[in-house]
Amino acid sequence: MRKELLSGLRSGGRGTGLGLALVSALAFGGSGVAAKPLIEAGLDPLHVVWLRSAGAALVLLPLAWRHRALVTRRPALLAGFGLLAVAGVQTCYFAAISRIPVGVALLVEYLAPALVLGWVRFVRRRAVSRAAAAGVVLAVGGLACVVEVWSGLRFDALGLLLALGGAVCQVGYFVLSDHGGDDAEAADPVGVIAYGFLLGALLLTAVARPWTMDAHVLAGSAGLRGGDVPAVVLLAWLVLVATVAAYLTGVVSVRLLSPQVAGVVACLEAVVATVLAWVLLGERLSVPQLVGGAVVLLGAFVAQRSAPRDGGVRGGGEGADGLGDGLRDGSRDGLCDGLRDVGSRGGLGRAEGGADGRELSGGAPRS
Repeated sequence: MRKELLSGLRSGGRGTGLGLALVSALAFGGSGVAAKPLIEAGLDPLHVVWLRSAGAALVLLPLAWRHRALVTRRPALLAGFGLLAVAGVQTCYFAAISRIPVGVALLVEYLAPALVLGWVRFVRRRAVSRAAAAGVVLAVGGLACVVEVWSGLRFDALGLLLALGGAVCQVGYFVLSDHGGDDAEAADPVGVIAYGFLLGALLLTAVARPWTMDAHVLAGSAGLRGGDVPAVVLLAWLVLVATVAAYLTGVVSVRLLSPQVAGVVACLEAVVATVLAWVLLGERLSVPQLVGGAVVLLGAFVAQRSAPRDGGVRGGGEGADGLGDGLRDGSRDGLCDGLRDVGSRGGLGRAEGGADGRELSGGAPRS
């Protein structure tokens, strides 16, 4: 049934894929704008993360049941996604936006490719391509403008560290899943996403202790620029649009597009988040910060364009060695594929592409 659906979507061509990738980027871009008013209304960031994860887990429960074989086939991958991609990344991100602007927190998380590059170069001791290195240099330089280092880091230091923690969680999950990759036992990204949120919600239940949450906040309103919005509406947007719809449209879009095109479209998330935070939350960034943000995205674009349009997902290597090979040789793996923020958003298990047999790996966790 699902294969028939994907086949029908593919008949729509490139336009359908671009449209879905754009919808996914727009939906993800609105997560911080929906979460921050709930936090400012009185909810703890951990409680907001729990509500998002638990709500998504309930909606995705039928998909988890359909892919129940993953529990015995890829338990480490599911645990890694639940712990790092769901609980880790989202907790760090929501805690960060409670202290610093949404756009700044998201752009700090774009340091994940630089961290992966450092891990490959200095821990794995493998060479990397010049294009990938140039992209990372641009991203780091742009980030310096975003946080305005010449002013002594004018933003809250803890907020910046929390955003950086989100990037570290992305890298940790990527390294874990790359070590555990097995072409013969490729995990369906939809199943990984469903179980990731289920396991993440269970973990967050123990950490966040939702029974201590002030439920009265959800019965009231949360303030946006220019007026109040029912808190339950923001929560519904966060769960249904910025999580479930965003992840699933991303899965489908990467199967219809090349990873490079889908990855470039995904960069719009940072633009959307910054614009929405300005319009709805009144978080205005300075000109140097906007220029720095553009340079960060340019760095990601350069890295994406360094990859060829065809080739093996693991760049001729296996596990972590494949990551190094991809960064050195410019294949779709590593910086370009594993951290492009589009695709399964749930695992490095490969999913069959179009009729040409092209294989696409999953993308990085999202905020």
